Amino acid sequence: MNHSSKANISVIIRCFIILLLTCLSVKISLCFSNTLPLKTLVLDGHLSFDEVHHAAKDFGNRFQFLPAAVLHPKSVSDIAITVKHIWGMGTSSELTVAARGHGHSLQGQSQAHRGVVINMESLKNSDMHIHTGKFPYVDVYGGELWINILHETLKFGLTPKSWTDYLHLTVGGTLSNAGISGQAFRHGPQISNVHQLEVITGKGEVVNCSKEENGDLFNSVLGGLGQFGIITRARISLEPAPAMVKWIRVLYSDFETFTREQESLISAENTFDYIEGFVIINRTGLLNNWRSSFNPQDPAQAGQFNSDGKTLFCLELVKYFNPGNIDMVNQEVEKMLAKLSYISSTLFISDVSYVDFLDRVHVSEVKLRSKGLWEVPHPWLNLLIPRSKIQTFAEEVFGNIITQTSNGPVLIYPVNKSKWDNRTSVVIPEEDIFYLVAFLTSAVPSSTGTDGLEHILTQNKRILEFCETAHLGVKQYLPHYATQKEWRAHFGPQWDVFSQRKSAYDPLAIFAPGQRIFQKGNSRQFS
Repeated sequence: MNHSSKANISVIIRCFIILLLTCLSVKISLCFSNTLPLKTLVLDGHLSFDEVHHAAKDFGNRFQFLPAAVLHPKSVSDIAITVKHIWGMGTSSELTVAARGHGHSLQGQSQAHRGVVINMESLKNSDMHIHTGKFPYVDVYGGELWINILHETLKFGLTPKSWTDYLHLTVGGTLSNAGISGQAFRHGPQISNVHQLEVITGKGEVVNCSKEENGDLFNSVLGGLGQFGIITRARISLEPAPAMVKWIRVLYSDFETFTREQESLISAENTFDYIEGFVIINRTGLLNNWRSSFNPQDPAQAGQFNSDGKTLFCLELVKYFNPGNIDMVNQEVEKMLAKLSYISSTLFISDVSYVDFLDRVHVSEVKLRSKGLWEVPHPWLNLLIPRSKIQTFAEEVFGNIITQTSNGPVLIYPVNKSKWDNRTSVVIPEEDIFYLVAFLTSAVPSSTGTDGLEHILTQNKRILEFCETAHLGVKQYLPHYATQKEWRAHFGPQWDVFSQRKSAYDPLAIFAPGQRIFQKGNSRQFS
């Protein structure tokens, strides 16, 4: 190589290094110019610019986006000041804001890449105010955990009406989605049991809202995926709390009978207080596993039961009671069970405290944490399926797509649409009864088998593709899409109202960038 060629290569290398350093300095200066004004804010709490890595993780364990800062508020005004400041910076700043509760989102929804994540749990230790009158309620901060609300309201003999299966979630988190469990057939989701909210809008305004006052904002925020405001306070409806529950499990081998009887139970006037179900695929020794928590009604018959690896369907029922009315409740339960066509040898019943039943998933969490199996990828898929299509769905999905034991429960149970408010932002199927089918799968890290992440994601994709090609009218619960085109399809005719609400309450699209619905500063996306 001659001297001239070497000189040319040297010049090229120098130019490349200068270009690289220029790009880095521009990127650093952009980040610095974004966060520098935040450091001047006077707050009761504090902003952290160094210890931010925890805010780039969530329960899903699949996406990690580092924020520029994490706000640890000590007051509602801390959040309002921060949001108002970012709003005032306009489109020249790329800063966005995500409210993070207990970090239980699945696909990075509570993350804000190079933005500000608000640690809502910083507010959770604030006082709860419980009203014990004719129509009892509790006022709580948005960062409060439902498990804490349960313990506090029980001191007054009261309890929220509608739950999620897992209680170590924040109020703001579940109300931004819906909040569904086995009580939803009667009381509706958690968003149907809220009287009032305090919300911070995308302009940093603190607004009280209810059905009567600022009703459009109230309905927007409930089930609104964090798009319209940050829930800083909520007034939750309460009812008298039972002391105990009668917890029942029975098995079916015929899916049509299983769903028909589920639907009958949720439509009856005198019925159970909680109705759910789950699918058991290719499992053996199942009833023996239940013996640790349940008592078989007929131990001899239960001992002889053999599932033969068949797909079975478990109906899970609960009746609330107090020790004083145990005889009456036993008679009621016996009458209701007599009308059902489950496999007779599979009746299991257990009497447990109300708290132990509601906090049942936490027991599993403790076990999984002890084995290092909690903080693994959770590629969950939650679907809302019209009643008229549930048979078609089951035949394909449980017959052809999922043929091996799933690494996590598969829930399936119906709810009544009449208990949902169609003015809220949540998207549900059109029919009067629809099913929640939840594939709550955990992936084993580094596995390439059926319990590995890639296999589960492929399986989820096959399920979604089938739903689309078969025109089942399915809607995702805890939805996740990569493009606004997909989001428009998800919302369907509700899209126009949803985007108009976004334009009204968060016009710069500052909030919840992790949902990937709107992009900051793109005004054309609202059309």
